[in-house]
Amino acid sequence: MFKNLRVDWLGNVRGDVLAGLVVALALIPEAIAFSIIAGVDPKVGLYASFCIAVVIAFTGGRPGMISAATGAMALVMVDLVKDHGLQYLLAATLLTGVLQILAGALKLGSLMRFVSRSVITGFVNALAILIFMAQLPELIGVPWLVYALVLAGLGIIYGLPYLTKAVPSPLICIVVLTALAIWLGWDVRTVGDMGELPDSLPVFLFPEVPLNLETLWIILPVSVTLAVVGLLESLLTAAIVDDLTDTPSNKNREAAGQGVANIASGLVGGMAGCAMIGQSVINVKSGGRGRLSALVAGSVLLVLVVFAGPWVKQIPMAALVAVMIMVSIGTFNWGSIRNLRDHPKSSSLVMVATVVVTVATHDLAKGVGAGVLLSALFFARKVGRVLHVGSTLSADGDRRDYVVTGQVFFASADAFIASFDFREVLGHVSIDVSRAHFWDLTAVGALDKVVLKFRREGTVVEVIGLNEASATLVDKLGVHDKPDAVQRLMGH
Repeated sequence: MFKNLRVDWLGNVRGDVLAGLVVALALIPEAIAFSIIAGVDPKVGLYASFCIAVVIAFTGGRPGMISAATGAMALVMVDLVKDHGLQYLLAATLLTGVLQILAGALKLGSLMRFVSRSVITGFVNALAILIFMAQLPELIGVPWLVYALVLAGLGIIYGLPYLTKAVPSPLICIVVLTALAIWLGWDVRTVGDMGELPDSLPVFLFPEVPLNLETLWIILPVSVTLAVVGLLESLLTAAIVDDLTDTPSNKNREAAGQGVANIASGLVGGMAGCAMIGQSVINVKSGGRGRLSALVAGSVLLVLVVFAGPWVKQIPMAALVAVMIMVSIGTFNWGSIRNLRDHPKSSSLVMVATVVVTVATHDLAKGVGAGVLLSALFFARKVGRVLHVGSTLSADGDRRDYVVTGQVFFASADAFIASFDFREVLGHVSIDVSRAHFWDLTAVGALDKVVLKFRREGTVVEVIGLNEASATLVDKLGVHDKPDAVQRLMGH
């Protein structure tokens, strides 16, 4: 345990500190922008980003991942803030945290294993596109100097590593372009133009709302949605960081950790948040690997906005746009385009559908939901085809032995029934299911139908070889061994 703590916190001090500095600078304009989306004061998003990043450093299950206020969560809050105000948003944030802690306790993070690789790839590509699209307002209808600064920033980001990797190139990009803009007095859009920075530290703030059922019914739907969206984005981002760092994470601890972080955020006047893939990629690509990087990012963010506001306000947005374009390019899985031709068509369709729905709706939950649903349908269709029913007729023509091989469930039940010839005049039928498995009520109903149809014609039917799990299901749900079963079928 202590060895893991030492690795998580002290195994990469220099890299984590430098990466945390870059992330802190990149968090500021996004936290302000997400506050504006949600319809609240910029300090709500900034306090949330500070608090969530610091708390998740201790409670999260994925070292090196950055969590803060996010656009996906901000979109869910809009109507609640508009109709009921900030205090109800803070209450909803607290309830969101409680629900996420329950999800961690119930080990719902384990459900990530049902999200296919194609869905994760689609999620990554969609986020890369959305990150790039979010930069377009800073690139449309602006002076030529902005384009020059963005290109110069990209030149520093991609060129500096060929000279030295001692300092993260995105950090140098921000520092150099800010220094030039201040020194030469360039008139370009800056962080200060995004919104007012807070000038005081956050304080403990319990939401001033009536503690009654009416309040609960107002915030519960929003909190449930926030909890689901937050966990979905956090766990998918954790899977991506797992791949980038080739290290494992504890998804259930991450779910509970997100809950603790959101409760802390709500108690200091912050909005709910979750993991951020953009900042997590910046962190990893800048050398961040441990918990220290998230702690530094959150702490430095607060110090910058409260104590170094006049300097932070002068950071040109073009520098941060260059960093986010780098994130977009680095996040997108370019190999997935080549794989469209080589991978199975079903996998490619799942990936493309996830991208299209996510980008079209700007809703990660809908995009991932569409991808998971398609994956399940394609899987059911594929497994449903893996079913074979063979048979042999006895020499006297009075007995037929059927052998069932494969999986019998809702997608293959019709094929299972269609494999039997009920018009054949037989005295005895044997159905060997020792190489088959019955999964659900539909499968048991199909077996009932086959047995009862044969019995209706006066044929003696014997089902042999049921494995223990299938036999338990058939005993519980089946009706072919119940009294008057044939009459029930005929009446039905």
